[in-house]
Amino acid sequence: MPDAQKPVNVEALKSLVRTVPDFPRPGILFYDITTLLKDKTGFAQLIDALAAHYLARKIDLVLGIEARGFIFGPALAYRLNAGFVPVRKPRKLPAPVARVTYDLEYGSDTLEIHLDAIAPGQRVVLVDDLLATGGTMEATVKLVRQLGGEIAGLAFAVELDFLKGRERFREYDVFSLLHYDE
Repeated sequence: MPDAQKPVNVEALKSLVRTVPDFPRPGILFYDITTLLKDKTGFAQLIDALAAHYLARKIDLVLGIEARGFIFGPALAYRLNAGFVPVRKPRKLPAPVARVTYDLEYGSDTLEIHLDAIAPGQRVVLVDDLLATGGTMEATVKLVRQLGGEIAGLAFAVELDFLKGRERFREYDVFSLLHYDE
């Protein structure tokens, strides 16, 4: 289990993140975490740091949002001795689902979760790779509420502070490990 007292070297982890200018379109600076993920020490430190934030709380489930939340979610669930639940794009889950459609910058998207994925009152942590404007996480919060889950926290590997996505979640514990101002 991770040591809740062991500090993580955030700058060392940030040095493992590659920045790609003009992706996916001109004017966007993309923070590519694949370079951090392939570093076995960096990835382990990232998961340990996320887990340390929640170790003192009883967490029943970790929800990972498709697709990159699937990278962090199972590893975090393992560290917290919790179950893992995938939150998927439409028509990927075989059993009855709850669904929510939400607005994007250019259109809309939909997320689904199995109706029996969360029992009322279960404490859940929602995890994704990146907090930008917060639309995808906000949709996932709605799914958890529909099923009666108790949100113990929202976890992100990276937060783009300048987009102020955190402001959507004032009532929740939002924990992001790597912060970028631009």
